[in-house]
Amino acid sequence: MKLKVQTLDGAKASGAKGDIELSDDVFGVEPRADILHRVVTWQLEKARGTARGARERSDVARTGKKFGNQKGGGTARHGNRRSPIFVGGGKAHGPRVRDFNPSLNKKIRVLGLKMALSAKAKAGTLVVMESLAVKDGKTKALFGAWSKLGFGKTALVIDGDVVETSFANASSNLVGVNVMPAAGANVYDILKHETLVLTRAAVEKLEARFNG
Repeated sequence: MKLKVQTLDGAKASGAKGDIELSDDVFGVEPRADILHRVVTWQLEKARGTARGARERSDVARTGKKFGNQKGGGTARHGNRRSPIFVGGGKAHGPRVRDFNPSLNKKIRVLGLKMALSAKAKAGTLVVMESLAVKDGKTKALFGAWSKLGFGKTALVIDGDVVETSFANASSNLVGVNVMPAAGANVYDILKHETLVLTRAAVEKLEARFNG
């Protein structure tokens, strides 16, 4: 698959660098909704935090000795200070620690990421940029160029090993524009954004990641 490489000013990159050949093994996989659903569900469940477990009556350290007479005390026949009705007793039906750490085969996770990238390429919402350098790292300069590119309301920008500092600074105040290095590419974020923007370095990193 061949795509035109763009620049931030909206022009096509000059010379032999004007086009880039994308690997069909990474960007040409037929997307499957069931695989994408499994990966997104796994990803969101792994991100969930659990409640701090309350101490129930078996967890508190209070006496279990019968503290009153069976009869004649004028009160109920209690036999345990760990009961939830006493101050310092255990919590009744309190929050419990839950395990939100499901497993998913690595082959399925890799396939899901390939399908997410391929879905963007198939829909025509995948853009490859030559560079993300912004003059002086100013938001105003980036905003004018970004508006002309027509990337929609939300865009995920993925760079190489590290995100271009000037672009990260300039885009921090732009609503709907999120940036990350290639190592952070994931199915959920790719599908959540309207447009996926990759740099040349990001394409190389992603293809190398899948090809070992």
